[in-house]
Amino acid sequence: MSRLLVIDVVGLTPALLEHAPRLRALADQGWQAPLDTVLPAVTCPVQSTFLTGGLPRDHGIVGNGWYFRDVGEVHLWRQHNRLVQGEKVWETARRHRPGFRTANVCWWYAMGATTDWTVTPRPVYHADGRKSPDCYARPPALHDELTDALGPFPLFQYWGPTASLRSTEWIVAATRRLLPQADLTLCYLPHLDYDLQRYGPDGPEALAAVRAVDAALAPLLDDASGLGANVVVLSEYGIAPAAHPVHVNRALREAGLLEVHVQHGMEYLDPWTSRAFAVADHQAAHVYVADPADLDAVADLCRGLDGVDLVLDREAQAAHGLDHERSGELVLVADPGAWFTYYYWLDDRRAPDFARGVEIHRKPGYDPAELFLDPADRTAKLRAGLGLVRKKLGLRYAMNVVPLDPGWVRGTHGRIPDDPAQGPVLLCGDPSLARDRIAATDVYDLILDLAGVPVHARRS
Repeated sequence: MSRLLVIDVVGLTPALLEHAPRLRALADQGWQAPLDTVLPAVTCPVQSTFLTGGLPRDHGIVGNGWYFRDVGEVHLWRQHNRLVQGEKVWETARRHRPGFRTANVCWWYAMGATTDWTVTPRPVYHADGRKSPDCYARPPALHDELTDALGPFPLFQYWGPTASLRSTEWIVAATRRLLPQADLTLCYLPHLDYDLQRYGPDGPEALAAVRAVDAALAPLLDDASGLGANVVVLSEYGIAPAAHPVHVNRALREAGLLEVHVQHGMEYLDPWTSRAFAVADHQAAHVYVADPADLDAVADLCRGLDGVDLVLDREAQAAHGLDHERSGELVLVADPGAWFTYYYWLDDRRAPDFARGVEIHRKPGYDPAELFLDPADRTAKLRAGLGLVRKKLGLRYAMNVVPLDPGWVRGTHGRIPDDPAQGPVLLCGDPSLARDRIAATDVYDLILDLAGVPVHARRS
């Protein structure tokens, strides 16, 4: 049995592949196929489908976050693997071959997973409120091994206004150290997310980004070739042009359905008392409706919003494999070119202070504006620099530099793509398993095929 390397190059599409010579060579050696993704086409649901073979209704990951009804709070980007319901692909392989070893480098829901090696972004949250870049690694000795060799995990280059190729290069270097030891190595590379959301998928920035990630991958692909490892490269979604933000929570508030509470002059979403509110997630939004008597009225309101394509009730969610208890009573899908903001305040002077920062765990929805230093604020770069000085001095600091204007965002994803050339893709170096297209639910079986796990040994 040969080793297997599975690389998630987020945002890669057949159209962008034409500008990635090393990845194109892998496809020429083996095969490539359009990948039929799941709804919503965002990171956490799609990765969980790859690794379990199930739809969101099966594994329970209905978005990058959702409303946790049992605690009355919205949480995005949780990290514990127990949130993913069902057997994972390495667990299936291990049942067939005890001792099957798996390394996970930055695929989501890594913490608490049964993999043999784990590396995932995890800041240090200091007692005085400061946040320092770092990662979680298991076994524990792996943390110092990686950071001594590669430096601290570049958290501020992994997301936010300074997100760059540096995080991808660190992840590639860490993967290279684990690849010779593991039977299955999972590697997640985030770089294409950045400039394609900042500037859109059609400009020169997109081509530069795909060339950069292709070059950064070259040493890892060389290592895999030298070890005789099989390689699969895939993506979760393609990024489409974005031009029209949809403020669904503001519409719900204006209709008297969403409530806020006020502290220190700032407004905070109040999910306990709101009759309806949305957890926005790129081009999908889960709308939670407390009273079934309000459901029809909320659905009608959402259908009337400019930029909303689909309003899915529980029955319609079932047709998309999204009918799980964690889903909203309604799920909205945006029109092409539209996307959902999480904004619920009606006056920017009343926005909470976290709205102007990179606060992925405090915002009750996804905020792509976090990729920008506010272009309309001439002092944003200066204030960011002063914040870094305070950080280096060990002082508390606030990076209040994120714009509240969503109009800067030029790329988005989440709906099922209309054009396969702009959708996700899968490349495989083994020509014997070639196919014309592949569903996200079939990636699980493809991995097991390449790992030599017979069909009869898989889940029933």
